[in-house]
Amino acid sequence: MDELLAGYAAGSLSYPAQALVGAHLELNGSNRGYVSSLEALGGVGLDDADGVPLSSRDAILDAIFDEALPTATNTVVPVDAGNDNSPVPQSLRSIVGTSMDSLPWKTLLPGVKECKFGEIDGCSTSLLWVRAGRAMPSHTHHGTELTLVLQGGFQDEDDHYVAGDVAFADGDVDHRPIADAGEDCICFAVTAGRLELTGPVGRWFAPFMR
Repeated sequence: MDELLAGYAAGSLSYPAQALVGAHLELNGSNRGYVSSLEALGGVGLDDADGVPLSSRDAILDAIFDEALPTATNTVVPVDAGNDNSPVPQSLRSIVGTSMDSLPWKTLLPGVKECKFGEIDGCSTSLLWVRAGRAMPSHTHHGTELTLVLQGGFQDEDDHYVAGDVAFADGDVDHRPIADAGEDCICFAVTAGRLELTGPVGRWFAPFMR
């Protein structure tokens, strides 16, 4: 988690990962002080760095201003979540919008739905909704996956995650997340690489989850 927070403070994460960590900081204040310290250290480093003269200054500026604007901003909204009633953290709204009710959810299997937002900055992004008490199929990852819990919670072989927590998984993790009883679980997921279903039930459902 420290490496992820350091990447956020440096602005070096992919856009959806940057948004995910920003939303984590909105929902869970435990790491805000740490991120603020990293940002302050980065500012000190810039102040102490020696300036480097630019060659072809005008050409560089022309190239910057001539570049086409990106379809999504690369700046995540600040930590303050505001006083509105939207369940979507501000940092995710450029991707998710302000409401999850009208999104084009797709049923993957009984009790599990997904809303895909496509590939953003090289990563697949989606919302997952899992009915309370329902288990996801066992799976591993060809790449990495970050999962932020927005509502409810889930447990896997490694830990228990509740709203505001971030779970990290890669090829070394083969797990079967189970949503907590009593409340449906909604998560925002950012994946680099593909997911591989590993259990017998999951392999049977695999063709329907593509």
